Amino acid sequence: MNFLKSIFGKKEAPVKSYSDFWDWFVKHEKAFFKVVQKGDTIHKDFFELLSPKLDEIHDSIYFLTGMLDDQTAELILTPDGAIKNIYVIEELVAAAPEIEGWKFTALKPASDIKDVSINYEGFKFNSGNLKFYPNLHKNYPDEIDLTIVYDDFTEDKKAAAANGVYIFLDNYLGELHAVTLIDSMKVVGNEGISEELIPIEKLKDYLIWREKEFVEKYEGIRHNSEDDAYANFEGKRKSGGIVLALINTTILEWDKKASHPWVFIVSIPFKSTDESGLPDSDSYKLLDEIEDEISADLKDLEGYLNIGRETANGKREIFFACKEFRKPPKVLDAIIKKYSETFEISYEIYKDKYWQSFRHYQQK
Repeated sequence: MNFLKSIFGKKEAPVKSYSDFWDWFVKHEKAFFKVVQKGDTIHKDFFELLSPKLDEIHDSIYFLTGMLDDQTAELILTPDGAIKNIYVIEELVAAAPEIEGWKFTALKPASDIKDVSINYEGFKFNSGNLKFYPNLHKNYPDEIDLTIVYDDFTEDKKAAAANGVYIFLDNYLGELHAVTLIDSMKVVGNEGISEELIPIEKLKDYLIWREKEFVEKYEGIRHNSEDDAYANFEGKRKSGGIVLALINTTILEWDKKASHPWVFIVSIPFKSTDESGLPDSDSYKLLDEIEDEISADLKDLEGYLNIGRETANGKREIFFACKEFRKPPKVLDAIIKKYSETFEISYEIYKDKYWQSFRHYQQK
């Protein structure tokens, strides 16, 4: 399209904030609207221009678009299932201005199950061929563990069947519920199933009910770590490297672990000067300063418990258990940017209601 070539012919200022992005979008929204409305060059004339601008805000922002009706284009921004990027999507969409003819949506929305039918690698997934049953665990009563029964399941293509089910749930439940409410899930065929099967259209209500019970059970529960006991652990790898850990042993015995169901692990690699795999004194000091900086933003009484840290093999890992999943990634993204020239810091966040990730530190 010639009008797009003339619009984007000049070099544009980099996007450094949410408002910068939307200022850029507003300048070109009429051209983008025409592209989406016409529909045949969306990738070339919209997505290829949108993608680099979103990358300047944060990497791994994905998008979908289409016409809601004759007068309204919708742009859906999604982290494609990455929990740690949800906060960025939500904040970016919340900062969007009102633009006539546009609707901006954070995360893929839920759909009426009657409208959800997925074709994936030769399989079809719909409300007619999917059912489920919950697996209840006496020692883990808050765990939401599901078995999805798929009529056309075959063992030799179980990975494709599982992926198709995930895509179906993403569309049916909506992205936020699909990635945050289910703790564990497996997909099987209906052969040999003795449990009572529940129609898949009842899954949404089941998850909402379980989540409501969970929230009410643990609402307001916090832990003050001020008087907790800590233990030093030291070991040695077969290679000769030393493993050092400092762990809050009091909190590992807490009977309210599920109140802080999100495990957050920060990883900071460093250069070791000898075979021990440990940092030199200057690096050790800086690693401690970074941990203190993170802990200053993620306070225990606000729902972020510092479980401890492990230093070994050229890497420091810092462990948290968190009440929610949005603030920790935001804090770490700022830390990563601040120390980008010194360390290649990374992190992960995932649901682990009973802190099984730290079980090897608990006293037998």
